[in-house]
Amino acid sequence: MSIRKLKNYINGTWVDPSGASYIDVENPSTGEIIAQVPLTSREETNRAIELAHQAYLGWRNVPVARRVHYLFKLLALMEDQEEKISRILVEEMGKSIPDAQAEMKRVFENIEVACGMPVLQQGDKLIGASFDIDGEVIRLPMGVFTMIAPFNFPAMVPFWFLPYAIATGNSFVVKASKQVPCTMNYITELIDQVGLPPGVFNLINGDKTVADAFMEHPLVQGVSLVGSTKTCIEVAKKCASNGKRFQAMGSAKNHLVVMPDARMNEVIRNMITSCFGCAGQRCMAASAIVCVGEETYRTVCREFTEAAKKVIVTNPLDPKVANEPMVMGPVISAKAKEFILKMIDTGVKEGATLLLDGRGLVVKGYEKGYYIGPTVFADVKPGMQIHLTEIFGPVVVILKADSLDEAIRIINEHPYGNGASIYTQNGFYARKFKLEVNCGMIGVNVGIPAPVAYLPFGGMKQSQFADIKAQGKAVINFFTQDKIITERYWTEKG
Repeated sequence: MSIRKLKNYINGTWVDPSGASYIDVENPSTGEIIAQVPLTSREETNRAIELAHQAYLGWRNVPVARRVHYLFKLLALMEDQEEKISRILVEEMGKSIPDAQAEMKRVFENIEVACGMPVLQQGDKLIGASFDIDGEVIRLPMGVFTMIAPFNFPAMVPFWFLPYAIATGNSFVVKASKQVPCTMNYITELIDQVGLPPGVFNLINGDKTVADAFMEHPLVQGVSLVGSTKTCIEVAKKCASNGKRFQAMGSAKNHLVVMPDARMNEVIRNMITSCFGCAGQRCMAASAIVCVGEETYRTVCREFTEAAKKVIVTNPLDPKVANEPMVMGPVISAKAKEFILKMIDTGVKEGATLLLDGRGLVVKGYEKGYYIGPTVFADVKPGMQIHLTEIFGPVVVILKADSLDEAIRIINEHPYGNGASIYTQNGFYARKFKLEVNCGMIGVNVGIPAPVAYLPFGGMKQSQFADIKAQGKAVINFFTQDKIITERYWTEKG
């Protein structure tokens, strides 16, 4: 059976990058090779950017209502193909079918929001700014924007940016993750069907070479990225030195605080989904639980561990688990698995108590997959490496705090500030938590405080290197520049 070789989509045409080497794309559930993806050169990337700029010169003059008409068509196509896209996503990334379907819902939401651009991009007008003088602010597109996509949400994350960029009158170039390029490849086939002018949207496959070209080419106005904090710092420095806008969403260690008054049955179920959905490979996954009070701590350690034992770990596309409510697939690669196992070993050496050990798991029939079972540590202290590090796998650490103030202090002293949630029925506790926790996204009795597409997405501290967050109305400021006009007219003579 021949392995499909992916292409780039440049200026409205599918092209094979000249002289490119190819790397394998694996199904992490089985270890099978499902495609090969090209590593595009800087020269070909630069060509795509330059063609995107030429497309922008005409696209910016298309009325906004006509620009969003293409998005309406794309939304209809993608909704019709939701099941197929979800299965492609599961095959190359390893998350469960329900998780993939939930991801697609967020894609649709973002397209829907961007379809409101005729209202969202409106400027401001002040009549009588001074005597016989009016003031006006108009929001104008800027040119070519680019995006470096992560592996964990190959459909959703590009759509935090893509529809907004083109709806505001810019052109856009996406670098798909080389680990999971098939999802965006198929979505691009649907984009091709809607008939956008050539060059308005482009898809490039590759590695750091492509990313560097994005950050260095003079025609690129801005770069959006979701990745590790280490990578975000490099991107922020390089973009700043080249005079480019940037959005760099970084690492996370999301905390869940459990108060003594929490409804424990609901809490445990909610935390399991948050911690082990997508095998913990999402920037909003909870990976640290802070229990307030000894009794709460003991209850959570016992009940959460027992619930974690019931999580089914297997290939999410196995028909035998099609109707199971909680299925956890593999981690993305052998390299990721090796790092996670190393961090579990580190936790043991640091003196944490391993309540549930996910090492050594073998899934019958899928022995070549990259599986790790749910793993739970207790007796974890702030400052331990397993608490400080974004492990990005199904590993959860449980800490104890004597008070809500101490729990908040644990969160605020952590270098990352992406998201945090509190479980409580007490309004005072919830309000205090919302106001005092230094994280960008807060939940109350919500295990995954990821906002819907109408609201901005982004963290604080070392979890975000950008002034403007992703998605929703907020991101329009990233893709437009304000032009301020002060005008006065005198009466004609005569």
